[in-house]
Formats: sequence, structure tokens, C-alpha cells
Amino acid sequence: MLQLHTELEGKKAYFGDLKSRIQNLGYSIGGNWDYHKGSFDNVLHRDGGETIYLRLPFEVLEGDLDHHEAYIRFQTPYVIKHVVNMGLDTDVNSLMTSTGFDQFQDPLDKDGQIVNKNRWAHAGEQAVQQVVQFLN
Repeated sequence: MLQLHTELEGKKAYFGDLKSRIQNLGYSIGGNWDYHKGSFDNVLHRDGGETIYLRLPFEVLEGDLDHHEAYIRFQTPYVIKHVVNMGLDTDVNSLMTSTGFDQFQDPLDKDGQIVNKNRWAHAGEQAVQQVVQFLN
């Protein structure tokens, strides 16, 4: 994981308004959200089973995250690499996958080692700057 020191940290916004603006840039809500915190995630690079994400974590200051009017404050953004198994899942739960009950496999490595850290830190910082422009 690469933490990025940008001007996004500490910025505040209304969740629904910002979400609709940055969807066009490829951002979506991270899967680990709850009513009081969450993140916007964007794919910086994908190659086979390796994906490098930019994650923009935030906390909810007012309201609940499932409401358009929730007021959020950004925390430190970071770049993270996930490595997934591109082959068939051969464990006992693979029946669940083939029958449609379990759509996604867990990543083999949720925090894979990032090679060429300067490249991905720079790419992440540039992507964060695009979001900051919507906040100013």
C-alpha cells in the first residue's frame, strides 16, 4: 500500500453530488463501506489477475452513507494492489461459485507488493487532483 499525501485529505463534500460527478472518471463505491465510512475506488491499471487501485477513503460526518445528502470528509488516499486467482476455484466452495451463489473469489493478495512505486504514486496523485478540482 502506498499512502499519498495530497490536498484531498480533510476536504469535505456531499456524498451524492460528488459520487455522480466522479463516476465519469471511473470511480465507484468500495465494497467495504458501512453507514459511517467508505471509499471511492478507481482502477489505475489492470493486467491479468493484478489490479492496481486508487482508494479515496472517507468518513461520514452527517447523515448515513446510503443517503445522497450524507456529508463526508476525506482521509489519506492510497494506492493498493490486488492479486486474484484467474484459474478455476477448486475448493469445496467452487460449487457455490458455479451455481451463482458466490460471484467473486477473494483476492489471493489484498495488499500485493507494488513494483515501481514512484510511477503508481505519481499516477495516484494525478487522479486525486482530478477529484480535488470537483471540490474547489
